[in-house]
Amino acid sequence: MKFPRAAGVLLHPTSLPSDYCIGELGSKAFEFVDFLVKSKVKLWQILPLGPTGYGNSPYAAMSTFAGNPYLISLEYLEKDGYLSKEDLNTYPGSISGKVDYDLVENWKMPLLEKAAAKFMESAPGEEEERFSFFCSETESWLDDFALFTVIKTYYDIKAEKDETSDSRWNYYWDRKIILKEKEAVSVFSEKYSKDIEIIKVLQYFFFTQWISLKEYANNKDISIIGDIPIYVAACSSDLWSNMDLFTVDSDGRSTVVAGVPPDYFSETGQLWGNPIYKWKEHEADGFSWWISRIEWTLKLVDIVRIDHFIGLEAYWEVPANAPTAEYGKWVKAPGRKMLKSLKSKLGDLPIIAEDLGVITEDVEALRDDFEFPGMKVLQFAFSFREDGSFDTGNIFLPFNYNPNSVVYTGTHDNDTTRGWYNSMTDRERDLVRRYLGRPDNDIVWDLIREALSSVARYTVIPMQDLMDLGSEARMNKPSTMGESNWSWRFEEESFSDFISDRLGSLIQLYGR
Repeated sequence: MKFPRAAGVLLHPTSLPSDYCIGELGSKAFEFVDFLVKSKVKLWQILPLGPTGYGNSPYAAMSTFAGNPYLISLEYLEKDGYLSKEDLNTYPGSISGKVDYDLVENWKMPLLEKAAAKFMESAPGEEEERFSFFCSETESWLDDFALFTVIKTYYDIKAEKDETSDSRWNYYWDRKIILKEKEAVSVFSEKYSKDIEIIKVLQYFFFTQWISLKEYANNKDISIIGDIPIYVAACSSDLWSNMDLFTVDSDGRSTVVAGVPPDYFSETGQLWGNPIYKWKEHEADGFSWWISRIEWTLKLVDIVRIDHFIGLEAYWEVPANAPTAEYGKWVKAPGRKMLKSLKSKLGDLPIIAEDLGVITEDVEALRDDFEFPGMKVLQFAFSFREDGSFDTGNIFLPFNYNPNSVVYTGTHDNDTTRGWYNSMTDRERDLVRRYLGRPDNDIVWDLIREALSSVARYTVIPMQDLMDLGSEARMNKPSTMGESNWSWRFEEESFSDFISDRLGSLIQLYGR
């Protein structure tokens, strides 16, 4: 699918300003859209929207279909009458600063559950009808997700009381529940029916608010770039509901797991631990699970970035008991057949291929044959050959770009551009200055200008770079579980005229 020349901003909704402990889908999100409009930006790129678990990573969601209740706007629930002002006045934290996941879990989630219970008791008839329609439309995944979530909560509490050292769902749950035996699941569902219904209401809240925000953005001529990880999480309703589609044993435990070999980000590779697909099973039923996944995602966003696109051509398979990803091997995947099936069912595919890392000719052919734009990252552009000369063949240098590309100054996995530049050697910084023909004093915006002026059809700039922030604003450091990961958040004052006017003038100058 051909993309028009445009510019975008990368910002996950958790990073939005709000009056509480995390960014929300409330009025500040709509203000952010207005900021994009004023800046002449046409694209808003986000990270995956799924419900996060351990580590708070949006790339390890408990469902590839469900939404993250953490993002639900308390402000709008109060306006709808499902919470009171007194409820919101109990907030014990500060408004500014990073996302406080402890408060999200211990203060916000109880309020969300209270709002859901109030909805179940007193929602108006029309609202009840809309909720019923939502449940009907999403029953292929909602029923299992709600049940999985309640079961997981039950066993997590039990594991804490029992002080077990291994509370993983496919180790600690009753085996009859692990295997979804009909009678065991029926008994649990009946006993905890109210809790299950609350989970469904929270999903209704999330998707109602998200679709409202998306429609507002679309009406302002802004498209949303969504993101899906190629794999699902080991602790997910996706795996529990579809164990026949993954390489797991009879107890739902992975025999091999996903990762990537040693690369720029890690000397020992990255051992993700995600279950790997039984591709033959997917192929046998026409890739129906993948078709449902992409089709649902395209109801929520306008363009889909497939994270680790490489894995559709070949994937790094690591024995489940291996200590690092170094012990893996490459295995071929039927990505071409899958993409043909997707195109046959869904038509032109508005997909961006995250093609960073080890790129082979086969991966390039898969990307190019379907005309998916690949990714370019300016932070990877400035390198030296072994003889010490400037590597002018580096594919991330703008003069080497294919126009069917998306260029970023950095991504959610990189340091901020200011932090990256400050951490470089004097020789590396001198190379960047000579390439740009600019001194140090405004180097981040010089790189933003370079990205916007390139031939790449899309340019996407992280919000942190527009604000010229340092390493303290980094979103994620791969292969780590630091408390700062996924917690960066900015304040409302950053919707500044200075940024929007400056960005807008460059977008206009370079025909975006």
